[in-house]
Amino acid sequence: MSRKCQLTGKKANNGYAVSHSHRRTKRLQHVNLQDKRVWWAEGNRWVRLRLSTKAIKTIERKGLGLMAKEAGLDLNKF
Repeated sequence: MSRKCQLTGKKANNGYAVSHSHRRTKRLQHVNLQDKRVWWAEGNRWVRLRLSTKAIKTIERKGLGLMAKEAGLDLNKF
């Protein structure tokens, strides 16, 4: 499974690791992903998703059903 948030689509960012001598080497800045079990009220069951911490905070505000609809995600498959 790729390191990608299932709701927001967030993934790794390319960047540089800069040493003390200012030599730059390429590195990846990964997303803070969490395997999370979220209650889906419309389906009346738990859904297990791989989410970024930003998506977890947004679910608390908007709700899982609305976020999944915006992402075009069918929660019945999870």
